[in-house]
Amino acid sequence: MSEKCEWQAVPLEEVYRALDANANGLSQLEANARLDRFGANTLPEQPPPAWWQVLLRQFYSPLIYILLVAAFISILTGDLRDAGFIFFVLLLNATVGGYQEWKAEKSSQALRKLLRIRASVQRGEEVQEIPAEEVVPGDIVWLESGNRIPADLRLIMARGLEIDESLLTGESLSVSKDPAWIGEVGSSQADQANMTFAGSIVTHGRAKGMVVATGSSTAVGQLALDVTRSTGGKLPLLGRMEQFTNVIAITTLAIAAVIGTIGGLLGRYAPTEMFIFVVVLAVAAIPEGLPVAMTVALAVATTRMARRGVIVRRLTAVEGLGSCTLIATDKTGTLTVNELTVREVRLPTDDAFTVTGEGFLPQGEILSQESNAAGLDSPILQSLVRSVVLCNEADLHQRNGSWHWRGDAVDVALLVLGHKAGHTREAMLTSYPQVNDIPYESERQYAASFNESDGEVRVVVKGAPERILQMCGQQVNRERMERIALTMAQRGMRVLAVAEGAGADGLDQTRVPSEPTDLNLLGFVGMIDPLRPGVREAIDKCRRCGVEVAMVTGDHCVTALAIARDLGMAEHEDQVMTGTELASKTPDELAQIIQHIRVFARVAPRQKLQIVDAAQKSGHFVAVTGDGVNDAPALQAANIGVAMGQSGTDVAREASELVISDDNFATIIVGIEEGRVAYDNIRKVIYLLISTGAGELLVMGLAVVTGMPLPLLPVQVLWMNLVTNGIQDVALAFEPGEGDILDRKPRSPKERIFDRLMIERTLVAAGVMGIIGFGTFYWMIHNGFSESDSRNVLLLMMVLFENFHIGNCRSETQSAFYVSPLRSPFLLAGAIGAFVIHLGAMYLPFMQAILDTSPVSWTTWGIVAALSITIVPAIELHKWLWNRRSK
Repeated sequence: MSEKCEWQAVPLEEVYRALDANANGLSQLEANARLDRFGANTLPEQPPPAWWQVLLRQFYSPLIYILLVAAFISILTGDLRDAGFIFFVLLLNATVGGYQEWKAEKSSQALRKLLRIRASVQRGEEVQEIPAEEVVPGDIVWLESGNRIPADLRLIMARGLEIDESLLTGESLSVSKDPAWIGEVGSSQADQANMTFAGSIVTHGRAKGMVVATGSSTAVGQLALDVTRSTGGKLPLLGRMEQFTNVIAITTLAIAAVIGTIGGLLGRYAPTEMFIFVVVLAVAAIPEGLPVAMTVALAVATTRMARRGVIVRRLTAVEGLGSCTLIATDKTGTLTVNELTVREVRLPTDDAFTVTGEGFLPQGEILSQESNAAGLDSPILQSLVRSVVLCNEADLHQRNGSWHWRGDAVDVALLVLGHKAGHTREAMLTSYPQVNDIPYESERQYAASFNESDGEVRVVVKGAPERILQMCGQQVNRERMERIALTMAQRGMRVLAVAEGAGADGLDQTRVPSEPTDLNLLGFVGMIDPLRPGVREAIDKCRRCGVEVAMVTGDHCVTALAIARDLGMAEHEDQVMTGTELASKTPDELAQIIQHIRVFARVAPRQKLQIVDAAQKSGHFVAVTGDGVNDAPALQAANIGVAMGQSGTDVAREASELVISDDNFATIIVGIEEGRVAYDNIRKVIYLLISTGAGELLVMGLAVVTGMPLPLLPVQVLWMNLVTNGIQDVALAFEPGEGDILDRKPRSPKERIFDRLMIERTLVAAGVMGIIGFGTFYWMIHNGFSESDSRNVLLLMMVLFENFHIGNCRSETQSAFYVSPLRSPFLLAGAIGAFVIHLGAMYLPFMQAILDTSPVSWTTWGIVAALSITIVPAIELHKWLWNRRSK
């Protein structure tokens, strides 16, 4: 078996022989053997960096370079203590940062494993859905619109097949495929009409093909080998935060430089001492840990969301969903369970039948509504059931004592109806072989199957009632049948019309047949799709937190209104807009309509994109849910795209930032909640870092300007930065929600992170820490205390200030006394741990020698604690004033 064979130039019979396979696919035993031989069908990935590379990367910072220079200057001047501690801090920071990067990479790999492409393969005579990694050469793969092709395939059969191969060829237009085409050796991939390649997307049609290459042997696998060393771009939110950090860094460096210049001009400090001090002060005050803490906050939210059914494909989507003001959601499978059940059958003869049973399990009966007895004696009913089984692309099998299904929910429900009437698809196709078909596409609103029957070709059609009635002959009373369909729809049913007729046009299998005409109507099938548990409550929560919900569906407006009534989204017909009405509106008119219309029915896929554009134009931050290939444009255009993990197509997932693993709308609320929590935690971390850094700068600046000795040694500043910010900012990123997170209105997407509230509160916190800290140091120096003792007390005070201040940072509006310290064990442990570590620095001899610290008396402890805790009432007062102003 040659994996390098020019498969496009080989006749299909030779392909079978070369791969030792046939049109029925491989047995499971043979497939397992080939999986061991060829390996998993996965693309080569960029290997994760080695631990030493991650560690080394932590030193790639201009500030780190400056700090290294300061350490070497200390060595040259004989100050080995400062130099040793600087090196220790650098190594510790690199170790902590490297560990967090390594954990982030592991989390990323774990999240990727949650998103798996699945493939429909034929094993023996049964079609199964398996992970794409298990596809092997020789497998028969079935394709339909929206699928991402799992491996390189040589086509066996195709119906109207068009493929987006832009991933490989760069050609933006979809290309048509022809299994009968035979190419030449050396022909380009773009010209190979009988081949499809891994990674490309089916945009139209249906097909069956044989796997000829998997993994790195595929065309895209060869490309992947060349690009595994490439690196990705920065996330937008990370980029904005780095810009914010740079502004703070430049400001801090400028202030530190001014302080250093003043100190030099006053002549009280040696140039070397002042240089090292300025460098250390800048490094301590600049919030270098902000990007790491922000990433931790988003990663924590990502992990929490994954546990609750929301898979994050792009990290910034965690924060973005918290800004959402409008969700445009599908109905089927998102608001409802997407396990349709045929509940009623109505015939043109006015006979009506009730179907018992629930869901996709073929258990139940077809009963006459008139006699409540079995109604299978009706020949028209038998014809209708036979038709919906033949015009079907799903599979329903019993395996190992349980039922398994694959395919569209409507088709599966119709196969279940067939089983209840005693008809299976396999038996029907044996009696009435299929010679051609017209696959269902949303633009057509119908599907057709051409089958041999008693020596002639007949066509059976199913689809939207208004569409099928247009195909029927004059013998059908369309007005009466439309009333019947409307009555069924008004009771919340999804109504499907079924018809049959002559189908000679289907004999030519080389093309898609033309639209059938002059058909005989067989009747209507009414299906129900129950609401998902918890959806009503979820929509109520959305309203409470200021997020509007719009239902966008292709269903009949009456069906959509019935569901909307159950959800409390609409009550009257004038609250529903149809696709026809939508088409007549200008973009400006639609932007006005979107302000009050919340139900859109009979909407074409392109119109969903119009709705998204109009909502954004009217000022909404829009999240869109979708599962089909036709949803991709709207998913990409939305601010946040949300794909369905179970029923969603590969292309829909690729176009989205989030994937809902259980397809449940209620799970989106989890994303909104965790997104808001993550954003709150980012603001809390920023406030902690900026306010404490500003307080340190104020103490140093006042000391230098007034000609006082340096309040803190460089090693003490570095220690304080390590003990307080280095532990508590990361711990603060784990803070849970404040409880009222879903009671707030969405924040504006244009809102600045460092806003007026944060500026005011930073000035208050920095003022308290800076003035009290400097005042204490000033008093001690002028009352006979040594510089060493004064610095020791000030260092303890600043550590306590920042330990008390962490309680202020836990909420922007709630009092610190209302937020239980037990609510966040990680933060409590971080604060206690930071304090205990500083106690060790005061009482352990080797730390005393490094930091010039010493124990203090109980009286000093009491005074320092009393002064440090003043930051709590100061911030409490500002919270009270702010809340009063905000009312």
